[in-house]
Amino acid sequence: MSRRKFIAQTGILSAGMLLQKPAVGIQKNLSVSNPLPAWRGFNLLDFFIPDPAKRYQFTKPDHLKWMRDWGFDFIRLPMAYPYYLDIDRTKNIVPADVYKFDNKRVDEIEALTELAQGYGMHVSLNLHRAPGYCINAGFNEPYNLWKDQVAQDAFCFHWQFWARRFKNVSPKKISFDLLNEPSVREDMNDQHSRSTEVPGELYRKLAKKAAETIRAENKAHLVIADGNNVGNSVIPEITDLNIAQSCRGYYPHAISHYKAPWANKEPDKLPEPKWPGQVGNQYLSREMLEKYYQPWIALSKSGVGVHCGECGCWNKTPHDVFLAWFNDVLDILHANKIGFGIWNFIGDFGLLDSGRTDVDYVDWYGHKLDKKLLELLKKY
Repeated sequence: MSRRKFIAQTGILSAGMLLQKPAVGIQKNLSVSNPLPAWRGFNLLDFFIPDPAKRYQFTKPDHLKWMRDWGFDFIRLPMAYPYYLDIDRTKNIVPADVYKFDNKRVDEIEALTELAQGYGMHVSLNLHRAPGYCINAGFNEPYNLWKDQVAQDAFCFHWQFWARRFKNVSPKKISFDLLNEPSVREDMNDQHSRSTEVPGELYRKLAKKAAETIRAENKAHLVIADGNNVGNSVIPEITDLNIAQSCRGYYPHAISHYKAPWANKEPDKLPEPKWPGQVGNQYLSREMLEKYYQPWIALSKSGVGVHCGECGCWNKTPHDVFLAWFNDVLDILHANKIGFGIWNFIGDFGLLDSGRTDVDYVDWYGHKLDKKLLELLKKY
């Protein structure tokens, strides 16, 4: 199986039987279209860093206006939970600290969420770093989400808080993306340590409890789970839980993460990417993409909502190769009514100020706009 997202804002089908009453507007029959809207937009990284003092992105109303005017309607907010804690950052975090919320930081998150919704964006809150787990290194967790019940309890407490904070917001405007790119990593502090799939029943246990906690605040709340194995694999164990699933648009990494130091131990030794073409020991082509997304397409056609929560390409891939590959990715997603969120709006994966050296940028109110990328996105 391949990438992420295995849920539903609506009815869920298992063994050909409808197990959950579908929400308004959701298809009841098989082999139709994706139950989730094909939202299109960006991840905003305002709360992505654990330490607020190191925050490097500040989304402004103009940014959201530009997105809206260009036809986008989706924002994913990847949050590092320590960002909104009131803790002593000169010391390693301890379990008791995980419950010390900072009202000022919480208000910042709520304000940006409401601002984006005011510009017509659906906002998906995501715990990119959750108590006891993150795909990224660089922060000492006080416990392990997959092994420690206290970590799982804290995880649900955080989701209860956010579900209550947005208790009266329509699922058309907000969703709750449980955990970014789950996996079991040998060493949480080593960015390159080997990752494996979370045992399916363990993932089910955590997702089920978190979804129940969220929906205890509002039965209509929309819950999304990222695919297993760092977002790459559909999660068959949760298809009866009325949870939507999120896939990724980073396959193959030889294109999307070319020379990215966090994804490659020896980035300078990588073969130059081509699309299509022979890269190292494999031939990269649209056919491989179609095989990769097939499990997600089948999932969406079975009545489970699918969205591509992250996608895009780091700025070291040649621009023409990136656009050729991304055109195929978006074309496959679009043909199957699966929406997407590019990893960032402003920055190295983004539409503005990407830092690519082979782009003829257009000045856009002091920012460098990748117009060719914008034109590609508007096609889909």
